[in-house]
Amino acid sequence: MEYSISRRALVGSALAAVMAGRARAQPVFRLGLTPVFLDNDAAVIDGLRRALSRGMGREIELVQRRTYQEITGLLLERSVDAAWLCGYPYLQHADLLDLVAVPVWRGGPRYQSYLIVGAEDGAESLTDLRGGTHAFSDPDSNSGYLVTATDLRRMGEQVEGFFSRSIFTFGHRNVVRAVADGLVRSGSVDGYVWEALAAIEPGLTARTRVIARSEWLGFPPVCARHDSLATEPVQALQTALMSLAETEEGRQALTSLQLDGFQQAAPALFDGIADRMADLDP
Repeated sequence: MEYSISRRALVGSALAAVMAGRARAQPVFRLGLTPVFLDNDAAVIDGLRRALSRGMGREIELVQRRTYQEITGLLLERSVDAAWLCGYPYLQHADLLDLVAVPVWRGGPRYQSYLIVGAEDGAESLTDLRGGTHAFSDPDSNSGYLVTATDLRRMGEQVEGFFSRSIFTFGHRNVVRAVADGLVRSGSVDGYVWEALAAIEPGLTARTRVIARSEWLGFPPVCARHDSLATEPVQALQTALMSLAETEEGRQALTSLQLDGFQQAAPALFDGIADRMADLDP
């Protein structure tokens, strides 16, 4: 009996070593990440990396930059193999990019943009914020810029003339902090990020108040170039993303991200963002 157990353990160790060797033999897969709420949380990032690496059978390097434009540029120039972008830059480069997978949050692949003010601010809508200071996340962010910019355009206004001053914080968490600390009167933020922060940093979001929510829009997708979508590494990433809920390590990563999972999606999911882009054009 002891011999059988030892033999099974030996065989198991040998198989694990073989699998590890195969993973090391594969080229490292580079996945770009835009500055979402997890950008400051090393544990969340490492958990996602480990879960995807195991699912793909190869090492993964998660690549982060300060702006959406930088990550999109890395993807377009093939410096990363895929990237977790936003619907806005995906559509800006729809002639070159394809959808790999879209996160599922609270039962669906959609989210909202939130307009927030300080907890004690009396504003009730965007029109009440005229002449105030405002924080955006990134000029290529749907929830952190495009939604508010198009809401103003639909009112016959422009960002530059409506607010006395606007800034880009280059991070949704930073928008919440700027509003909470009184550095600006209001901010445009990813609703998923605000809700995630409400769970992990309730003291921060409690110092802000949501005064408007956009329509439901396509959740920031994971994208790859058209010409690499059918390649084995990108297909392996797609499978690993959609299989995260099937392993303990994957479930832990999803829990840390406060997501239900990932699914495939058609470009039509982002039609609402495309409509807003059309409204923003002169």
